[in-house]
Amino acid sequence: MAAAKQSGTSYDMIIRDVKAGNFVPIYYLMGEEDYYIDRISDFIVNTVLREDERDFNLDILYGAETSANQVIQFAQGLPMMAKHRVVLVREAQALNDRENLVSYLEHYNPSTVLIICHKHGKLDARRGLAKSVQKLGVLFESKRLMDYQLAGFVSTYLSKRKVDCEPAAAQMLAEYVGSDLNRLASEMDKLLLAMPQGALCVTPALVEEQTGVSKDYNNFELQNALAARDVLKANKIVKYFNKNPRSFALPLTLASLFPFFSDVLQAYYAPAKDENSIASWLGKSPWQVRQAILPAMKNYKATKVMQILAEIRRTDAKGKGVGSCHASPGDLLCELVYFILH
Repeated sequence: MAAAKQSGTSYDMIIRDVKAGNFVPIYYLMGEEDYYIDRISDFIVNTVLREDERDFNLDILYGAETSANQVIQFAQGLPMMAKHRVVLVREAQALNDRENLVSYLEHYNPSTVLIICHKHGKLDARRGLAKSVQKLGVLFESKRLMDYQLAGFVSTYLSKRKVDCEPAAAQMLAEYVGSDLNRLASEMDKLLLAMPQGALCVTPALVEEQTGVSKDYNNFELQNALAARDVLKANKIVKYFNKNPRSFALPLTLASLFPFFSDVLQAYYAPAKDENSIASWLGKSPWQVRQAILPAMKNYKATKVMQILAEIRRTDAKGKGVGSCHASPGDLLCELVYFILH
């Protein structure tokens, strides 16, 4: 076991180090997003211990049913017919005396891997336990992804499984499922099982077939219609959203449009204005630039894009009731789309 400071480390770094056998005495996994906490804790258990070693060397405790002293007693135990033992504490947010774990970390058992899963909250960085974990092991905060990050999560998840995903399909999935990453991962696993043999790319048609969400009427298509300044198509999508409120959430739509127009504005400052140069400047694929960024640059001046970004912010504030606004989300979207197109 290698004890090293791992404060502020990422999910991928933890997985890489554990896979390499570089275990630390304690992993304190905390935060609002369950997905990464669950995945990391499961991966550590399955990597440190073989299946035949777990009966005698894996202890699973629950914060509401135990105390820090009991956790310490289990952690001080020696492994049986294995190099390590694992003590996994779930629901540690209910472990009221968790600060007492500091005494264990001062004289930790080098053969024990202690995993603390603290969901929907985090340690006070000013107190002793957080400082001790930072010094000795891994203190990981699992933050909830923003809406605009969900499509990227979809693409990365599928890429790690050697499957490509069309940007429109990733956006459709993100909008259909929302920010629950466990459910989003489950939906992607279903898609992978449903893919035709030999297929290596998730398409909008496959997402539509499996989820029922329309491949023609979604935020990604609205974005493309606005980029092309296609008034007819944009209005058709807005009308569809108003008639099908379950397929539309104003915050998600705004979370899609704001980063897009932000990219368009940044593209004006690219050293060169060709497709590949803009893609490199923005960190996007050439396909994304060709599909929407270049058409938007052709149809909107930079000053108009700045006005659009300001209007999106105002629409978001109105949607949250700022200024005693009582307009419906559909009406707010209609007003925004009209402003963008005219």
